Amino acid sequence: MPEAVKTQLKEKVRRLPHKPGVYQMKDRLGQIIYVGKAKDLKKRVSTYFQASRKMAVAQPKVRAMLDLIHDFEIIIVKSEAEALLLEGQLIKKFKPRYNTDFTDDKRFLLVRVDPREALPRFRLTRNRTDSNSRYYGPFAHSGHLRKTLAELRRRFGILLSDAAPVELEDGRWRLYDDARAEIYEHDNEITAEAYTERLQAACEFLEGKAREWLAELKTEMKAAAEGRRYEEAATLRDRINALERTASRTRKFERNLVGTHNHRQVVKRLQAKLGLTQEPRRMECFDISHISGSFCVASMVAFKDGYPDRKSYRRFKIKSFVGNDDFRAMEEVVGRRYRRLADEGKPF
Repeated sequence: MPEAVKTQLKEKVRRLPHKPGVYQMKDRLGQIIYVGKAKDLKKRVSTYFQASRKMAVAQPKVRAMLDLIHDFEIIIVKSEAEALLLEGQLIKKFKPRYNTDFTDDKRFLLVRVDPREALPRFRLTRNRTDSNSRYYGPFAHSGHLRKTLAELRRRFGILLSDAAPVELEDGRWRLYDDARAEIYEHDNEITAEAYTERLQAACEFLEGKAREWLAELKTEMKAAAEGRRYEEAATLRDRINALERTASRTRKFERNLVGTHNHRQVVKRLQAKLGLTQEPRRMECFDISHISGSFCVASMVAFKDGYPDRKSYRRFKIKSFVGNDDFRAMEEVVGRRYRRLADEGKPF
């Protein structure tokens, strides 16, 4: 990295705020090569440019990235949880080359409600797989979310995923067995219509309309404290904290930052640009990475009908030589890949 660039970056770091956010490292062409999150942007980003750079010594990949950094940008957010969500969305959008170990959505939970059920339940999931269901989230704090769902059940008398409601002869439903029904504040045997009203109230809470309920709980907590019922007040305090953390989880970022385009249209445009006689059903892309000629590796990503085929992603160690020759490394990797497919009789 040129000394002038180092000086410029250090000055930029000096002006960073002590706030949570996301930082994007860029190379000399302005391409984003790494996205990270921070509870304190100034403290975190400054570690990349300190003289000792212990992190770089311990991690060769980081050392390679540092040599490529020519600029960075930050996005300030309200909380560390919000930074975590935004980090994942930006990585999905830009696919930076040094975010190779990111697993994104597996860390977050969604609440799913399927209106096609006779008595819709609140279920936890990590993916939006059913277009007919309603989803709430993502929620970064799984512990708070689980406590909140338990509170929703107690408050509104709704069903969670572990429930097994029984339809009675008179058309009503028994929501829970007698032992658990004693825990909750609502009638255990109701009509489907009455349950729908409960469901709607609980959904409104997840949509952020929780002000009145939280106010009621705070009044109860204050009364319990004034009456020296300290254990009850502490329980209410914990319930309020979990509810507030869930209800105010984050500002809404656009989840589909990658774009709302039709993947089929993208494939057709690519066909036209490349002058192909038919649509490219499968694409495999290779990239070479190295650290000053050492630790030379190649990565392959694959696409099927315009969508990432992550199961087919591969990494290759360069075996035929030692040194810094991207073209020779590419020749080796591409040859190895398709010779193997040919030997195994697989299509390509």
